[in-house]
Amino acid sequence: MAANEELNFHFDVDGNDFTSAGEASVKVKKLMRQLGFSPELTRRVAIAMYEGEINMVIHANGGVADMYVGEDQVRIVLADTGPGIKDVAAAMQEGYSTAPDNIRALGFGAGMGLPNMKNYSDEMNIDSVVGKGTTIELKFKVG
Repeated sequence: MAANEELNFHFDVDGNDFTSAGEASVKVKKLMRQLGFSPELTRRVAIAMYEGEINMVIHANGGVADMYVGEDQVRIVLADTGPGIKDVAAAMQEGYSTAPDNIRALGFGAGMGLPNMKNYSDEMNIDSVVGKGTTIELKFKVG
């Protein structure tokens, strides 16, 4: 890759189908391996991506994920037009969940999505507007 060159990948996250939830993170993991990234970085990016993907399926009826791969960082931007996060500080607490009971019965909604995304990324920014949606940017340092 030339200096300052960035590869871009786009993924649609279907909010109507739990069986396809996680497909984008599987593709990201495969891309990271093909691009020669370390197993540890690949694992961190894939886990954070999966958590974001599941959150979009549970709370926002899907959305989009964009992956930007540069020489010194991998950046993931997850965006949806869902209900937004009413209390970001509360949502960042492990175990806090607004997932409905039927989602919890499927084994999701344990309140670890946002905390895991923060823990596995090097930087996380959340922009959420109630009634409009949420955009989360995750940054991972390469090397």
